[in-house]
Amino acid sequence: MALKILVTIKRVEDPESTISVRPDGAGIRTEGLSYKINPFDEIAVEEALRLKERHGGEVVVASISGGESVTEIRTALAMGADRGVLVKHGEPLDPGIVAALLQKVVEQEKPDLVILGKQSVDDDQNQTGQVLAERLSWPQATFASKKENLESEAEKKKLPGIVVDADGKRIRVAREVDGGVETLELDLPAVVTADLRLNIPRITSLPGIMKAKKKPVKEIEAASLGVDLKPTVVVKRLLDAEKRKAGVMVADMNELWAKVHDEAKIL
Repeated sequence: MALKILVTIKRVEDPESTISVRPDGAGIRTEGLSYKINPFDEIAVEEALRLKERHGGEVVVASISGGESVTEIRTALAMGADRGVLVKHGEPLDPGIVAALLQKVVEQEKPDLVILGKQSVDDDQNQTGQVLAERLSWPQATFASKKENLESEAEKKKLPGIVVDADGKRIRVAREVDGGVETLELDLPAVVTADLRLNIPRITSLPGIMKAKKKPVKEIEAASLGVDLKPTVVVKRLLDAEKRKAGVMVADMNELWAKVHDEAKIL
């Protein structure tokens, strides 16, 4: 059965960038920063593409921004996604509003499956997928991973971690939990969030980049979707992380004990 899959992507600062806070604490310095698809979202795109290659169908990528994330949408299209949806809104949003906007997109697109990265690396809130599933009243599986004993190493590189039943009405998802990995069975439509070990995203090719330029990206004004866009969670101030103190070499266990017991008061 062919699947229509909606994947959400977010534009984030490159994790390799050096982040510093503005003097007024109202945000980070953006001068000279580079941006990319949130790494968890890139994994979500890759998983959707593997499902499409195995079962057929369509992959739609959706993002919310003032317009700048069209670059990241084009990157996902270059990976192999079919088309994009850009919800235009340039002001800060909290996960609840993001989920409400995505709900409207889902209602318009009517996908069989929605895949999100489990969290974004800029604020690490890990809430949007769960809130979206609740708003849609769909089953959900968070932290999707891949069972280590399902396939050979060669097969792992090409097979999706999300397994679709033969009738195309249910999926099986292996997810990471504190005690290891558990498998959930979900009726479609469903919401899944992707963890790091689900797959390794493909590298975009030159033909893919050229094709992406011709693929459609639909723009929707967020204000037209009937969602209250006023955040309920507001960041008042950011602070730079404290710099780590240099380590200290000790000569023996007696000196180590003195450091942690007498000076640090840890033991």
